[in-house]
Amino acid sequence: MANDRSCRGPAPSGWRKRLCRLLGGEPRDKNQLLEILRDAERRVLLDRDGLSMIEGVLQVSDLRAEDIMIPRAEMVTVRRDAALEDIFAVAVESSHSRFPVTGEDKGEVLGILLAKDLLAYCSRANTRPFNIRDHLRSAIFVPESKRLNVLLKEFRSSRNHMAIVVDEYGAAAGLATIEDVLEQIVGEIEDEHDFDEGAFIFKRGKGEYTVKARTSIEDFNDYFGSELSSEDVDTIGGLVVHALGKLPVRGERIEVEGFRFTVLRADSRRVHLMSVRASTAVERGGDQSGSRSR
Repeated sequence: MANDRSCRGPAPSGWRKRLCRLLGGEPRDKNQLLEILRDAERRVLLDRDGLSMIEGVLQVSDLRAEDIMIPRAEMVTVRRDAALEDIFAVAVESSHSRFPVTGEDKGEVLGILLAKDLLAYCSRANTRPFNIRDHLRSAIFVPESKRLNVLLKEFRSSRNHMAIVVDEYGAAAGLATIEDVLEQIVGEIEDEHDFDEGAFIFKRGKGEYTVKARTSIEDFNDYFGSELSSEDVDTIGGLVVHALGKLPVRGERIEVEGFRFTVLRADSRRVHLMSVRASTAVERGGDQSGSRSR
């Protein structure tokens, strides 16, 4: 306890300060800091949601734009020469608010079109001809290596909500939104187009799904027509943890029998939500509203 007494009173200096830091249990790296925070949560000094957000903040600086971006092949875009009727169809089907405008292919992004700029053309009273160039807004381009904490700061300063992620040759490799970054901190941001209360599997696009970790493997296999084993675990979250051999953090990915799982929400105790890309799975038609638990 001598070291304890020597560190009390006025702030120590010199060798005493270094000794107090060594013996006082101060965290020396991020892992030690997280362990202290998790211990605080176990002692009910910090609630689980607060711990999860702090973990997310600490992890954001380790993630890059390429870790969260929507790949180019899955970007919902409009061509610069597309007819207004075709653009309306894309906007209605996707329910997105922003669309990259491309040239000859998706790698050539010319700007961003906002869905709200199309509202004036919904009225029959509007006879002004539509020219997409009149509504084209500048896109911001970031490299795949851009750290998410820096990207979030740029989103805030520029007031943009979408960035085009480019590869080393300057072609679009994907896109990232401010919502994608914030979800790494606060977890999946669900809106009226996301899960209803009882849904466990939600189809977001061709081959892309969001799945609750507590979805049973039986229900997952029934939905996708797959044959994932339930011998060792009962849920999809348990399957991912078992395959990784550890409790994953947000952003971790693993492939299991033709499915690529990406952790979207997790805390220090369990996985909550995952993105699933079905590369070889049998997709079921008509399951746009999600799968319910039995």
